[in-house]
Amino acid sequence: MSEVVAMAGQAYMRQLQAHPLRTKAITSGVLAGCSDAVAQKISGVTKLQLRRLLLIALYGFAYAGPFGHFLHKLMDRFFKGKKGKETTAKKVLLEQLTASPWNNMMFMMYYGLVVEGKYIFHLKVHWRPFGQVKSKVKKDYASVQLTAWKFWPIVSWVNYEHMPLQLRVLFHSLVASCWAVFLNLKAARSIVNTKKA
Repeated sequence: MSEVVAMAGQAYMRQLQAHPLRTKAITSGVLAGCSDAVAQKISGVTKLQLRRLLLIALYGFAYAGPFGHFLHKLMDRFFKGKKGKETTAKKVLLEQLTASPWNNMMFMMYYGLVVEGKYIFHLKVHWRPFGQVKSKVKKDYASVQLTAWKFWPIVSWVNYEHMPLQLRVLFHSLVASCWAVFLNLKAARSIVNTKKA
């Protein structure tokens, strides 16, 4: 069993070396889809909503993985040659003041506009009214972001201090899959509360 895991790890590293963006995008998509499956099961669904799972996986593949890839390349270039705890602290601070608020806003908008949208005849998408999504994001965003600032700085510190550049997106994606469970459950609770009101 350990030989199989070692071989899989080596194959993954070869793909990461040869096709970094594609590998990170696929990894993020798979982990995002898995996190949604977990969130759905925790919320008590008996049958997985495959459409929702695929849309969340698409978000990981098309946005989260590529964003992380370019963010870490940019951070590495911006702080080129600088090392030490002070540099790590600056990276964490910069990420938490820019990428963190942006990513949480993007996920909440995507979830509201796309994931909660409905397909008509499996061809056209009926988007939720932007005003509804905007008011829901306005209501929940501050608490999501404050929670993020209690959690993500530690993850970012570990990432910048202990992970090589090529593994930072993988590490971030693994932790983000847990964070996405939190965001999915928060979004689902918000829908239930809106329906009750």
